[in-house]
Amino acid sequence: MITYERLFIGGSWVEPSDPDLLDIASPHDRSLIGRAAQARPADIDRAVAAARASFETGAWRTTPPGERIALLRRFNALREENADRIADLISLENGSAAWFTRAGQPGLTRQANAYLKAAEEFAWEETLVPSDPASPVRSVVRREPAGVVAAVIPWNSPFSSATTKIIPALLAGNSVVLKVSPENSLSMGFLAGLLERVGLPEGVVSVLPADRETSEYLVSHKDVDKIAFTGSTRAGRRIAALAGEQLKRVSLELGGKSAAVLLPDADIGKAVAGLKFGSLLNNGESCIAQTRILAPRDRYEEVVAALKELVESLRVGDPHDPDTFIGPMIRPDQQERVRAYIRLGIEEGARLVTGGPHVPQGLEKGNYVTPTVFADVTPSMRIAQEEIFGPVLVVIAYDDEDDAVRIADDSEYGLSGGVWSADEEHALAVARRIRTGTVTVNGAPIAFDGPFGGFKASGLGREYGAVGLGTYTEYKTITV
Repeated sequence: MITYERLFIGGSWVEPSDPDLLDIASPHDRSLIGRAAQARPADIDRAVAAARASFETGAWRTTPPGERIALLRRFNALREENADRIADLISLENGSAAWFTRAGQPGLTRQANAYLKAAEEFAWEETLVPSDPASPVRSVVRREPAGVVAAVIPWNSPFSSATTKIIPALLAGNSVVLKVSPENSLSMGFLAGLLERVGLPEGVVSVLPADRETSEYLVSHKDVDKIAFTGSTRAGRRIAALAGEQLKRVSLELGGKSAAVLLPDADIGKAVAGLKFGSLLNNGESCIAQTRILAPRDRYEEVVAALKELVESLRVGDPHDPDTFIGPMIRPDQQERVRAYIRLGIEEGARLVTGGPHVPQGLEKGNYVTPTVFADVTPSMRIAQEEIFGPVLVVIAYDDEDDAVRIADDSEYGLSGGVWSADEEHALAVARRIRTGTVTVNGAPIAFDGPFGGFKASGLGREYGAVGLGTYTEYKTITV
């Protein structure tokens, strides 16, 4: 069993204001796997005060960008050295299958390298050429850190969410208070240990597991300058309202209900093989999962049959078993939430192709659900509109290309999506028409150099690469 009795505040492990430790249960069998201290408002005050003091003294923000880059490169190397341990911790506390947690480690490297490259090429200060050659002044434009950043992340992919925020925030010279989910106290405690080894100045970074009420206290704190949030759309709306009241800078990466458009000429076998990962990654607990499968009406039953065969072939079970593809949901309430949506789909009149609300046989001790496929789904059904966050796929028929684009856009969300076609240029043309922040063509992975984020209720702002780095800076113009 892993125990964290202290909190990581300002670069040091300190006694928490509340000595009671949270019991952390295994999603696989609900056994006790760890205990950890949880932050309360008093701990938030300490962390924010440390961040504010470090920012005002300039110990980090005035460090030359090249030195900040070198230090974050060291952090990335430490993470790479501990990749297997990180993957095991996430499987332990989240129930994410080992194939997923291990496959994600090289992605964390690419993500970090994209930020580091962006920082090396970033225009931290530049002198503009006057638009009027006769202008008597020159403009010096600087990109300076935003200040104290409250980074709030969800439980479903903790290391990726954490590094997506702390790496660019620190590269830009900010001080950061990272608020993580209680369920991730073990992996995020390990992250704090890596940050401790890097050698950041005192006060620059804190890592605090805490509940929702404490999270709201953090984002409302008067000494927080910017909020960077990933989570549900509902929580994002609340944070946006709080940020608006206080005129805090805010970026929000929220929910999704992404569509995979299979064009009439698509190779169904290849598309469905790709959707194994694009739709069911991380047990379906992923904001970018393409869980609405749009199939041409004249090939509809072919697609449904292929998805049925795929889903029934996937092994569900112990996330540490290398043969497992889908593990348990993270908590019992999340398990019941997904099962309730499956029951809802049946009540709405969708055809249950495979799966159902029952718990897989032999896995009753854990938070397991049976991977499910629904056919004869209409776009207005709740299972086609609402984010389920589990291994549940809905197959929707379309008449022509315009109809496919219309259905893909018939959602309050706009985070991700995919297009499949034998003609790559045609797929690219269709991808341009869909109103969503990221579209993959024929299963291409999401890249980290370009911006990532959502349209509509999927959020505000962008992450990754130079654009993501820039969201942690403020412009200053000096005229001479």
